[in-house]
Amino acid sequence: MKHVLDIDDLDKSEIESLYALTDRLKANPEEFEASLSNESLVMLFAKPSTRTRISFETGMTELGGHAINFSQEQSQLSRGESLKDTAKVISRYAGGIMARLFEHETLLELAEGSESPVINGLTDKLHPCQALADGYTLRENGLLDGPLAYVGDGNNVAQSLMQLCATLDIPCRIATPAGYEPDQEIIDRVAGSDVTVTNDPVEAVSGAQAVYTDVFVSMGDDESKRADFDGFQVNESLMAETDGAAFMHCLPAHRGEEVSAGVMDGPNSIVYDQAENRKHVQKAILKTVYDT
Repeated sequence: MKHVLDIDDLDKSEIESLYALTDRLKANPEEFEASLSNESLVMLFAKPSTRTRISFETGMTELGGHAINFSQEQSQLSRGESLKDTAKVISRYAGGIMARLFEHETLLELAEGSESPVINGLTDKLHPCQALADGYTLRENGLLDGPLAYVGDGNNVAQSLMQLCATLDIPCRIATPAGYEPDQEIIDRVAGSDVTVTNDPVEAVSGAQAVYTDVFVSMGDDESKRADFDGFQVNESLMAETDGAAFMHCLPAHRGEEVSAGVMDGPNSIVYDQAENRKHVQKAILKTVYDT
């Protein structure tokens, strides 16, 4: 496991091994507190971040290593240095790179130039670390049998969730407004698995064990798109179509938009478990790629 750029970089057995390691890291963190001693992780950011930065930085620290926050705007990349040169130099200094970027092609170029493992902290196309933490959270809560319903924009989170569900054989229902479906390339990748894309949120959540949503307007999106999501809010009425399903959200959440406050802060919400598990799963990713 050199790079972690895409859920499809991992097979089912590798994800299960990652989750088994996460169990150990979460239950007995002291066992691993010096396991990445003297190792460094460069965290390259082109987008703002809360959970990605803090979870990777604290995770690296807890493993005995050091994380370096590296802003693209404050680097020579902003003055025209090539990404390939940057990647080659960083990988001579640090054992790993975590990148949170806009275009997925930029991430692929970074990985091609790097001699160290590159981890995808988010691109406009995919968010594999989030999906891996979500799968672990489903596993913790006995929800791997699914179905998992996702209601909202067919964005990077939805696309990585589709891939994860296809890999782990979790039935998955994606409901988006017309025109906001996941990329056809991702739909084609999961063909043959129990993943359904619909424009009907009620159809998606019926019988679901967990209901997931994300912001309707992602970073860099046109604010005017909000109007297209009328009827897609995850609220008490939609959750009533389930049999007490858990509620999931990758955060940040906008109460009153994609989710009602009652659902977000209700007893079935496992949102903060998801957020916490970002750190634990990413520690397992770090430990695995650094040891490979």
